Amino acid sequence: MSLVDVTDLTVEFGSLRAVDGLSFRLEQGAALALVGESGSGKSTVASALLGLHRGTGARVGGSVEVAGVDVREAPDDELRRLRGGKAAMVFQDPLSALDPYYAIGDQIAEVYRTHTRASRRAARVRAVEVLDRVGIPDAPRRSRSRPHEFSGGMRQRALIAMALACEPDLLIADEPTTALDVTVQAQILDLLHTLREETGMGLLLVTHDVGVAAESVDEVLVMRHGRSVERGPVADVLGTPEQPYTRELLHAVPRVDAPRAIHEDAKEPEGATNAPADVVPADVIPTEVIPTEVIPADVIPTEVIPADVIAADVVLEATGLRREFGRGKRAFTAVDDVTLAIRRGETLGVVGESGSGKTTLGRMLVGLLEPTAGEVRDGGHVRVGVNPAVQMVFQDPVSSLNPRRTVGESIADPLRARGEDDEGRIRGRVRELLGRVGLEAAHYDRYPHEFSGGQRQRVGIARALAADPRVIVCDEPVSALDVTTQAQVVALLGELQRELGLALVFVAHDLAVVRQVSDRVAVMRGGRIVEEGPADEVYDNPQDPYTKQLLAAVPALDPGIAAQRRAVRRELAAV
Repeated sequence: MSLVDVTDLTVEFGSLRAVDGLSFRLEQGAALALVGESGSGKSTVASALLGLHRGTGARVGGSVEVAGVDVREAPDDELRRLRGGKAAMVFQDPLSALDPYYAIGDQIAEVYRTHTRASRRAARVRAVEVLDRVGIPDAPRRSRSRPHEFSGGMRQRALIAMALACEPDLLIADEPTTALDVTVQAQILDLLHTLREETGMGLLLVTHDVGVAAESVDEVLVMRHGRSVERGPVADVLGTPEQPYTRELLHAVPRVDAPRAIHEDAKEPEGATNAPADVVPADVIPTEVIPTEVIPADVIPTEVIPADVIAADVVLEATGLRREFGRGKRAFTAVDDVTLAIRRGETLGVVGESGSGKTTLGRMLVGLLEPTAGEVRDGGHVRVGVNPAVQMVFQDPVSSLNPRRTVGESIADPLRARGEDDEGRIRGRVRELLGRVGLEAAHYDRYPHEFSGGQRQRVGIARALAADPRVIVCDEPVSALDVTTQAQVVALLGELQRELGLALVFVAHDLAVVRQVSDRVAVMRGGRIVEEGPADEVYDNPQDPYTKQLLAAVPALDPGIAAQRRAVRRELAAV
């Protein structure tokens, strides 16, 4: 009997059919990845395996069996025994999945006691055991910590520990590495692989990152519009895909080993589009709607600026920047003695792990944070406070947009801040900006929740453009987007850069995306720049050991190369 047996599964939310006639099996000890763009139905399928749609108003059809349990027909008490006992789920956002009030160890112990009726003492011991098993240092002490005291990678490890507490037959991991930097992502993927080897559990991995799938599973099932497009061994599907959509999806994946393509003309590749996906109905949980066409990541058009013009046209300069948080013994230096220059029309990529100081540096460049030491110069003048000529596009468009205001009003804020009071001209300018970023003028009166993730990021870009900036600092602008939507947003930024002569500072932990968009790259570690230079030089011939470590952690699309890199990481960890 298969560990998971899904036959003709359908899931409907109102008039939207999120999953449409999907069938697949997963054997004991095997690993399968559900891969596709946001909105393809991947997470909906994962939730259906545990019966999480029950009581939500969703209509579920077909047959779902997990570890011998008929999920659709099972009574509630049997489903509770299944969840966490025989099958466990690791969610994408550990902060929302963990209770902020209780200690990590207590939350794991509660799950263990619920399924085993163990004593409090035994449950506590088990919590420490699984935390130690997933690599949490000093597990007895850290088990008493609360979620906010853990880093992002440690919180994800804690969720995996909670899932492992009852030794389930199946682990469902829903985008477990989306918000993590490359080195922590590699650690989590290595951990999942090791746990599979040690326990023999099955793994269902939900991801939009094809490289993550190559690192982690035996088979891949590609989804689109709720249906299966292609399924097979991971090496076959990723190496020689049969379906056009799978080939398009792989072509959109940015490659860390491919130099940035430079095109003299400003035209987009034939068949590509910057047009956003349709607006998500307000009565449906917003999710990225699948674009109908794909922009290949390696054909983002760029402009070649003469070297003498670049050298003479520095638009933003930072000298000796330092930023400390806290005082006395608790003082922490987030950025330490950073000096850099950004020139008109160029893109500076800033990469590094979480906590390296990237975002703090970006906020100082914009003026949202004042440096403890050093100075920022705009156009040769020392800047004090915020300069409208330097704008920021934030990582999370949901939290950076007011949910109670229309997107048009949010975009209009910079116009009003500089004294514009003619409502007709304000509305006209906002409509123009909406059109420029690929949205419709009629979207002025809609609210953030009515847009997909990629569309909300376009709104953030339009708001930044409203101030007529010379420089835009982009803080992880595509980290939460699937590869095709990433390509759309990146292509839009490149187009705007050519049209307006903008300088871009592109802060990200995705090294492949940074290579494709950047002229120069600065690598940060511990608040300092450890390596800086032309993008191709830094990537093809890295000098600093830390840069080499980052590049080695990038997921490879070839499962064979992925296995070799995993073996190297294990050897380094053992030293």
